Amino acid sequence: MKRTATSVLATLAVAGLTLGVAGCSSTAPEGDAEGPVTVWVMGDSGENFETLVADSGIEVEVVAIPWDSIDEKLTTAVASGSGPDILQIGLSKLATFAEAGALLPLDDLIGDYPGLAADNFPVGVAGLSTAVDGQTVSIPWVSDTRVLFTRTDILAENGIDSPPSTWDELRDAAKTLAARGEGQYGYYIPQWDAPLPVEMTWSMGGDVIDADGNVDFDTPEFAAAVDLYTGLYADGSVPVNGDFDQTQGFISGVAPMLVSGPYLGKGIADSAPELDGKWQASPLPAGDGGSVSLFAGSNLGVWYNTDQKDASLKLLEYVSQPEQQLAWYELTGELPTVNAALEDASLNSDPNVKVYTEQLATAKVLPIVAGWDGIVGTELLNALNSIVLTGADRDTALAAFYAATEGLAIK
Repeated sequence: MKRTATSVLATLAVAGLTLGVAGCSSTAPEGDAEGPVTVWVMGDSGENFETLVADSGIEVEVVAIPWDSIDEKLTTAVASGSGPDILQIGLSKLATFAEAGALLPLDDLIGDYPGLAADNFPVGVAGLSTAVDGQTVSIPWVSDTRVLFTRTDILAENGIDSPPSTWDELRDAAKTLAARGEGQYGYYIPQWDAPLPVEMTWSMGGDVIDADGNVDFDTPEFAAAVDLYTGLYADGSVPVNGDFDQTQGFISGVAPMLVSGPYLGKGIADSAPELDGKWQASPLPAGDGGSVSLFAGSNLGVWYNTDQKDASLKLLEYVSQPEQQLAWYELTGELPTVNAALEDASLNSDPNVKVYTEQLATAKVLPIVAGWDGIVGTELLNALNSIVLTGADRDTALAAFYAATEGLAIK
């Protein structure tokens, strides 16, 4: 059981809600009590995490938390002062978790754990995705970057010799593929994928943060991204049903092109081995700004008032070993974050994996903005989906989006 915090955190913004809570000092208690390390793992990876840490020499209790329940769990845990010892954090939620006071600052602690040193990780990963307000509050855990997946057999059957290398080529190819007949599409856009239009904006040479660190989508490059995004719908190239299954759509050939992460490659290989050699991963299509993808994935942080501080840091160091990172990829299809694992020859012997690791070199992290998912991501999707699904006026929808995100800034 964790100790209850003694100070007051004025407000906690989680999922667009503001909650007054019994707050937290960011100072960890001295010493460590004996006992297991409790780890909150997101999604359905609890059993895999138990397998990974079975030989760590540390007693671990793993609790699997659905991604869509984490905001509620965080709110409750901070309010009560009782959380896990280690928790997995999606990068888009890092600022929110830090502002809530849920994370233990690590700068003065990780010097005793060489496996957690910043130079073990790619420069952009360690420098941009682990800190909030200048304090290191998390350790890179798994990488995720977006690439283009294509059914090369279907493309070839329709006169498309190679995967599109630009967004213009992709739009043209998607129209060709959608013309195969009723119920056939060329491309798939997940209606829940808020980073996709951001990636499109980056590839157009723009950004979504201005020179002063403020959220700013009102740019020519974002306008070009909106035209691309909405144009794919206007062409009839993408399905409009919100429950479309991207993996099955790709395997069946209904949607033979889509942008996703490495986990999709594992899903295809596991579910449809008969497609071996009939699909491939390629770099994200380029615009005027090149091929710029998303660095996503998640980190691991230590709960602000854990009484298992040393054991928690030892466990973080254990799962950061290259061999454990590679084992996690074999278990889940999620990419490593440690340099030695990302550069491993056996990992990169698969040409599709090599695309993933090379795409990481040009990937960018979503801005570390508190409430990014609950405000920016939600309002962005509301605007775009209203245009493409319900016929809302483009300029009116975008003006409402700009107004909803005004005043937000990076941390």
